[in-house]
Amino acid sequence: MMKTYKFKLYTSKRNKYLNRQINIAAKIYNHCIALHKRYYKLFGKSLNSYAIIKHITKLKKRPKYAYWNTLNAQAIQDVVERIDKAYKLFFINHKRGIKSAPPSFKKVKKYKSFTLKQNGYKLFADNSIQIIGRRYKYYKSRDLEGTIKTVTIKRDSLGDLYIYIVCETQGNEVIPRTGKSVGFDFGLKTFLKASDGNDIISPEFFKQSENKIKKLNRNLSRKKKGSNHYKMAKRDLAKAHKQIADKRNDFHFKTALNLASEYAFICIEDLNIKAMQKIWGKKISDLSHNNFVNILKYQCSKTGSKVVEIDRFFPSSKTCYDCGYILNELPLNVRNWVCPNCGVIHDRDFNAACNIHRVGTSTLGEEIVRPVQQANFDDTRISRL
Repeated sequence: MMKTYKFKLYTSKRNKYLNRQINIAAKIYNHCIALHKRYYKLFGKSLNSYAIIKHITKLKKRPKYAYWNTLNAQAIQDVVERIDKAYKLFFINHKRGIKSAPPSFKKVKKYKSFTLKQNGYKLFADNSIQIIGRRYKYYKSRDLEGTIKTVTIKRDSLGDLYIYIVCETQGNEVIPRTGKSVGFDFGLKTFLKASDGNDIISPEFFKQSENKIKKLNRNLSRKKKGSNHYKMAKRDLAKAHKQIADKRNDFHFKTALNLASEYAFICIEDLNIKAMQKIWGKKISDLSHNNFVNILKYQCSKTGSKVVEIDRFFPSSKTCYDCGYILNELPLNVRNWVCPNCGVIHDRDFNAACNIHRVGTSTLGEEIVRPVQQANFDDTRISRL
């Protein structure tokens, strides 16, 4: 089992050396991208990662690229492997007919991290770590468990530096538990529509701070680019965005932990996030459903709960939960509909949650799950004519 620990480095003058290492990694990244683009233009395929590493090893012997030697060799290998992995994904998507862009150049200032694998770092008993020959202090919030596999140094939009330590641990085996089951339909106004009526309302953190973000953007646009006031305004804007992201992440973790503790079996729908973003844009980005699903799976792995994703093409909203009748069309602006077969009035999202729960529990094929008794809902959700 892999576990990642995140620690923030102390703000110090020596942090400039780590920023230089990240900048060097960015330049190597852009150099490799240029090689890939040229090779792809000539031959229509990607370069071999081994050939690129061999090429970079030769370049480092030249005076022009001698400063690349200050970056750990394994960190350079990791940069090459990142690009190679991204290009392989691009070609797989291309074969499947999925629209996606190949890896492209990145601004040096916006490049974020480099990774050390087997060497280049050393941890000490106190809250300090040695990275490429220099010692740095970090805020040690907890002790490490297991064997260290990788250490990643990352900087955020504010310029703060963090270390991510990935450890391999031998955790206790989590046995699947018995208990309640539930189905959830992701919504826009309601973050999670539950089949048992315990809905979770979306806090919409970005929407709450939208006026503040607009004000900071206007303030930034009035500053002269490159001036100290411009840098201060840009930092204030980045800080506001970081606060929104932290709030959203905290909400996701707490919600996922509560659900994983309460339910033994959670049914959700496999969403096409890219397609949804084209329709609703920043609304989907604000809710960040995909990030929540990853966190939910992680929390469930610790409690013994199980998450089942229903196929995205299953007509959960158009299928009548009472009789199974399927509508031919159901526009997105229609929130309630009447079943032509049995005459039941359905709330679109609640009906979808019930269908997701039914299909999810039926695919389990085990007896450890007991469906939750539905509560007495008002006539706006389900009623008979």
